[in-house]
Amino acid sequence: MGETIEGHGGELALAALRAHGITEMFTLSGGHVFPLYAAAHDAGFPVYDVRHEQSAVFAAEAVAKLRRRPGLAVLTAGPGVTNGISALTSAHFNGSPVLVLGGRAPAFRWGAGSLQELDHVPLVAPVTRYAATVPATASIPGEIAAALTAALTPHRGPVFLDLPLDVIFSTAAATRPGELAIAIAEADPDDVARAAELLATARRPVIVAGSDVWSLDAVDDLRHAAEELHVPVFANGMGRGALPPGHPLAFARARRTALAGADVVAVIGTPLDFRLGFGEFGEARVVHIVAAPAQRATHLTPAVSPAGDLRRTLTALAGWTGNRSDHREWVAGLRAAEDAGKARDAAEMAAETDPIRPARVYGELRRILAPDAVTIGDGGDFVSYAGRYLEPARPGTWLDPGPYGCLGTGLGYAMGARVTYPDRQICVLMGDGAAGFSLMDAESLVRQGLPVVIVVGNNGIWGLEKHPMRAMYGYDVAADLTPGLRYDDVVRALGGAGETVEKAGEIGPALRRAFESGVPYLVNVLTDPADAYPRSSNLA
Repeated sequence: MGETIEGHGGELALAALRAHGITEMFTLSGGHVFPLYAAAHDAGFPVYDVRHEQSAVFAAEAVAKLRRRPGLAVLTAGPGVTNGISALTSAHFNGSPVLVLGGRAPAFRWGAGSLQELDHVPLVAPVTRYAATVPATASIPGEIAAALTAALTPHRGPVFLDLPLDVIFSTAAATRPGELAIAIAEADPDDVARAAELLATARRPVIVAGSDVWSLDAVDDLRHAAEELHVPVFANGMGRGALPPGHPLAFARARRTALAGADVVAVIGTPLDFRLGFGEFGEARVVHIVAAPAQRATHLTPAVSPAGDLRRTLTALAGWTGNRSDHREWVAGLRAAEDAGKARDAAEMAAETDPIRPARVYGELRRILAPDAVTIGDGGDFVSYAGRYLEPARPGTWLDPGPYGCLGTGLGYAMGARVTYPDRQICVLMGDGAAGFSLMDAESLVRQGLPVVIVVGNNGIWGLEKHPMRAMYGYDVAADLTPGLRYDDVVRALGGAGETVEKAGEIGPALRRAFESGVPYLVNVLTDPADAYPRSSNLA
């Protein structure tokens, strides 16, 4: 029998959270969850608050993504929980182990019409790995352990617990939490051997590595497998940087050429979704390597789909001892296409145009961002350019909304990133449309001493909607924003700093001032509304 602990519901919850490695709380104040705040205050446990609940969940997800362990958001009852559902859904699509603790109207008065009385569980159940209402104060540590076990068991994802007001305010004794037991599943050895054989014997193989390679700590194993089998690697999501840009098998610009010419494509740790053309790679045979059977594609039939621990699967690929084809000519051809693409990009990123082309912004950022900088994409058109022109030097440094495509991640992700890495550059790339979702949280960053740099690509339109709609109909509807709006003035009014940039030559100096400022600083770049990135490229 474990040691007994006693306290109110907030104290029991905090003991469980700390025992399982959670070290910070993101929230927006609400009376239903006061005991959690009281426990944190008494224990010196860091609490960071925001101006909209979705930012709290996005901040927790950033911690989960960057630290590869659970992040915590605490939301009050009713609208507190419902305001966080879009962010919870993003975590679901991203496989991020986020724990949301929600306040709930008291159980003993349920059905009588208490303030913000709503049964949250049916709303969040479709987008969580575990969702439950805690029935009694003594059950809190055990329910947290069960939820976190589900969150960390592949395929990872968010979890939710409701804490009724009378449950969390009451006092009880409970067993002190022990370590979580996370089951590790191994892929079928025959599936792994078939995948290895296909890659090794293909004439034109390609690997596409996704976020799970980072989140499940399989980066070194991926690199070893690619080197042993001599297969070129492309990456998306947090898999970007798994092979550093200078690695002879790391590619980014030649993806279209590679996927069009490949005879075997191995997609590792990411879905066969719209970002990868739904896995339709011409005549190529598809190998889909995933962490759990539920992640296997169901809209097509891969040649083989090993499902299990990615580290073990990739180690087995590296150890393949059977027949192999010579891939040197294929890799050399892709390198030529890569170099040609980089040359074209270099010209774009140096363009001296008026108005400014978005590519020039990224050309300047490439000169300033440190190798360990965390770059956050929150937008459509403007951030699509980031997927093309920025090459993370290290894995785990690129945060984007993922396949759910939810705008508003920016300042929540920035808060989580700054809390995680106090000494790194944190840079948010934000479209002017996306700025409308979270810019008020610049005040949260200022008030809590969390400096970040925000770069707004301000073209005065919803770029990914206006241009396609005009192409389809000859006109556009609800696709315009105010041209030249001073988003930097908003951040200054909230206690930060910023400036507007209208000439390409002003971008670099403005960025340097921003990173040297030590405060939340917004660089508002007026970009060309006619220069729209094609949605079909799916480079994020």
